[in-house]
Amino acid sequence: MKPKRKKRLTVVTLIVFGAAAAVSLTLYALEQNINLFYSPVQIVSGEAPKGRHIRAGGMVVEGSLQRGKDSLKVSFDVTDFDETVHVEYTGILPDLFREGQGIVANGSLDDAGVFQAAEVLAKHDENYMPPEVTDALEKSGKTQASKTSTEKSYQPDTNQHGS
Repeated sequence: MKPKRKKRLTVVTLIVFGAAAAVSLTLYALEQNINLFYSPVQIVSGEAPKGRHIRAGGMVVEGSLQRGKDSLKVSFDVTDFDETVHVEYTGILPDLFREGQGIVANGSLDDAGVFQAAEVLAKHDENYMPPEVTDALEKSGKTQASKTSTEKSYQPDTNQHGS
């Protein structure tokens, strides 16, 4: 092999290995930062990884909210109407947080199966349901029993006044 050709082959090989290393490191970093959503059924069945940052959500179970006496610690249960997961959170809950409504929490699952939330997100109005929660409820085959009148679809007025 000629010296120029050998040098060119070495440079191309180094570039290919460098690009492969950069792509590998990028994919590894993205995998570590991914924040997957798990429903209560998936958490109870063991699909959700323990100790890793995930999102969990569902409907807050009526009567399950417990507040700490001298701290910001709260706990409540979240359900998709098939399974229930206990959630613990230390902090101020969003103003729109209510029992019987959908939430999404960011945090991790501890060894005891309790979801340790770092952040709790509540829906922003009475018509909104987080897409992940809606999908989880649809997969379980259950939805909220009653719908409010504000959830009715818009029907335009077909009457023509004074044409």
